[in-house]
Amino acid sequence: MAIKFQYNKTSLGELGKQLKMRQKALPTIKSKESALRSEVKKAKDSAQQFRERYEALGAEYDYMVALWGEFDPDLLRVADVELTIQKIAGVRTPVLQDVLFEQKHYDLFSSPVWYADGVDILKRIARLGIEFEVFNRKTELLDYARRKTTQKVNLYEKVQIPGYEDAIRKIKRFMEDEENLSKSAQKIVKTKQQQAGEGAML
Repeated sequence: MAIKFQYNKTSLGELGKQLKMRQKALPTIKSKESALRSEVKKAKDSAQQFRERYEALGAEYDYMVALWGEFDPDLLRVADVELTIQKIAGVRTPVLQDVLFEQKHYDLFSSPVWYADGVDILKRIARLGIEFEVFNRKTELLDYARRKTTQKVNLYEKVQIPGYEDAIRKIKRFMEDEENLSKSAQKIVKTKQQQAGEGAML
């Protein structure tokens, strides 16, 4: 990104302001990036734990596979998922509050004995699956914000700050050269005037 500027004091002042603003903001952006990196790892770890618990719970009840054929699939469904929002390093992320189930009434006497356990197992599996999805989404949101923040750090550190510093150097050098030329020109004019004055005296 080429920084546009003019060789004058106004442009020098404006570039100085822009440079200071970026230099001041950089540590804050870096600490945000560091916080986001840590939160992404936490969210990934939590999602992984829920996935493992979900798979372990499924494996624990593999022996019941034959029985699930007798189970009425309309008996239980997820009615609602209650979420709240939590801000982490300025990023809005979902937090699971509760999973609400809708359960049809079934006759305890005519239904298989294991139905009550089956309903409980399904609730636990569903909750773990939803918890995993929520943490997965949280990871995606935090990782996206982290990548954007890293881009901003790189833009400031590697492009804009060096660009502004270079532009300021060029303007200062130009203004110094102009001042030196002006002084040299004044000296020449003064010398010529002195010589002209001395010549007139003779």
